Amino acid sequence: MRKWEENIRKVVPYVPGEQPNKERMIKLNTNENPYPPAPGVSEALKNMDPARLRLYPDPTVGKLVSAIADFYQVNKDQVFVGVGSDDVLAMIFMTFFNSKKPILFPDITYSFYDVWADMLRIPYERIPLNENFQICVEDYKRENGGVILPNPNAPTGELLPLDEIEAIIQANQDVIVVIDEAYIDFGGESALSLIDKYDNLIVVQTFSKSRSMAGSRIGYAISNPVLIKYLNDVKYSFNSYTMDSVTIELGCKAIEDKEYFEMTRNKIIETREWTKKELKDLGFAFGDSMSNFIFATHPKVEAKQLFEDLKKADIYVRYFKSPERISNYLRISIGTQEEMETFVAFLKEYLSKM
Repeated sequence: MRKWEENIRKVVPYVPGEQPNKERMIKLNTNENPYPPAPGVSEALKNMDPARLRLYPDPTVGKLVSAIADFYQVNKDQVFVGVGSDDVLAMIFMTFFNSKKPILFPDITYSFYDVWADMLRIPYERIPLNENFQICVEDYKRENGGVILPNPNAPTGELLPLDEIEAIIQANQDVIVVIDEAYIDFGGESALSLIDKYDNLIVVQTFSKSRSMAGSRIGYAISNPVLIKYLNDVKYSFNSYTMDSVTIELGCKAIEDKEYFEMTRNKIIETREWTKKELKDLGFAFGDSMSNFIFATHPKVEAKQLFEDLKKADIYVRYFKSPERISNYLRISIGTQEEMETFVAFLKEYLSKM
C-alpha cells in the first residue's frame, strides 16, 4: 500500500436496485410509482423557459418549502428540503449524530444507514427485528446517540403503530429521533402529529414514491424550527445550491394536486391488497405490508432462482442475498393492476410446473 492510501476514506457503498431499460419489461424492483406525476408537472415542463437555467436556483428552495408547508399545515421554518430523502438523511447524520454513543436502527432495514454511519465514523448498533421481522419497542429503550427508524420498514413493509413510535420517542428524549416515512402514504399514521409535542423528533418523507417523482429527487424533513435551522446551517456549509430550478417548479406542481395524489395512492393500495390475496393463494408467505411493495417467500422455490427466472421473462423484482435471514425473500414493488396481473399469471404457470 502506498503512503497516501492510508488516508483514503474507504466504505462499502450502498447498492441500488437494477435499472434495466427494455420496452416491454415489468419493473417491480425499486419501489417506483407505476403512474406518471400529476398533470401539472407535465404542463410546467412544457412551459419551462430554458433561459432561466443561466441563473442559480433559489438556495432556500423557498417556493417548494412553502408548498410543502401549506400541504401539511406547518410553518415554513419547520420544513427542510433536499435532493431526495437520501440527501436529507445524510444531512441529518452529519448534523445530529455526533455522539460517542452508538445510534440505533434495525438490522434489516434501509441499507444506506450503516453506509452513512461508516463513512462519517458514527458508532452504531443494528437492533435485530423479531422472528416476524417487526421492530420491538423495548429494544430501543437503552442509552444511545440517536435513533433512526423507517416506518413502514424496508424491505419488510412492516408498520409500527403511532403509539409505539411515540413510546420510542418518549424513551429517547435526550437524543434526536428520526422517523423515515418514505412509504407512509400507503398505510399507517404519520408521526407528523408528534412534532409539536417532542422537540427531538424529525420526520422525513419523499416525492419518490407516492408522488411519482423518483427521477427528480425531492426529499424533505419536517420538525421544529430549531432543528431545521441546524440542518440548513450544515447544508449551506456543504452546498448552497442543492436543488435545481426545474425540480423546484415540478415539485410545487406535484404537491399542489391533492386529488391526483389521492387517486394514484388509492390505486396502488387497492392493487397491493389484490396482489396479497393472489400471492397467498399461490402459497407465498409475507407480512401485512403497508408500503408499495410486498416482501415474500415461497416454501417450494428458492428466491434467487425465482428472481432469475422472472428476469428471463423481463419481470424485475429485488433479491437480497444478505443478510442470511432474508436470503430467501423477494421484494416485489406494486405496479399497475395490469402489470401485477401479468406477474401473477407468470407465477401461476411457473408454480404449476413445480
